[in-house]
Amino acid sequence: MKHFGLIGYPLGHSASAAYFTDKFSREAIDAQYTLYEIENITALDSIKGGLSGFNVTIPHKKAVIPYLATISPEAEAIGAVNCVKVDSKGLLHGYNTDAVGIRATLLPYDLCGQRAIILGTGGAAAAVKYVLQEIGMETTTVSRRSAEGVLCYSDITEELIASVRLIVNATPVGMFPNIDNAPLLPYCAIGKNHILFDLIYNPAQTRFLALGAAQGATTIGGGEMFRRQAEASWEIWSAKDEF
Repeated sequence: MKHFGLIGYPLGHSASAAYFTDKFSREAIDAQYTLYEIENITALDSIKGGLSGFNVTIPHKKAVIPYLATISPEAEAIGAVNCVKVDSKGLLHGYNTDAVGIRATLLPYDLCGQRAIILGTGGAAAAVKYVLQEIGMETTTVSRRSAEGVLCYSDITEELIASVRLIVNATPVGMFPNIDNAPLLPYCAIGKNHILFDLIYNPAQTRFLALGAAQGATTIGGGEMFRRQAEASWEIWSAKDEF
């Protein structure tokens, strides 16, 4: 039996173990998927032995990079890793399948030449920015603290909201169990021409999406992205080693 897993902190919201357990059962795959809730990335050394691969989530998508023997060109360009393959020598190889999921989710929408706001500056936000710029969107990044090239939430005006087509929540705000929370935005400025995309998949409809829907916006939950990135991870883990 092969062993896979997810590292991150906290993991109470995660559906990864349930997803892969169901997949392994349906497809008669002799494998097990385990959640490893680690607050500090240094704990990875005590976990990686025996694993054939693992996913990475908040807050370790950037911190895991120094532990890798190789990193895919796309993950390197993004600056974040959410999928790691362990080779026969125990060496770690990093990939970013978040980009796969984001790209597939946004494919049905004509966004080239449009503007977007990205909420967050973590690994998921980096993947969002990479994909949006790839498809020809101008992006504005927002965080709790302003920095060079980054606005803070108090800088988001109704005029700024009105000037963009897409708003992406790449933060954990609103994730289970804190489902009553939402990013601090002037939701009154959102209208039917807006698209709100939340990378959170638990709950399926976050308060961020509910507030946008109430204003007539198109809303997209994180479920499709989650499924796509999970399947892309499995393709990487199950492929023959090329190292």
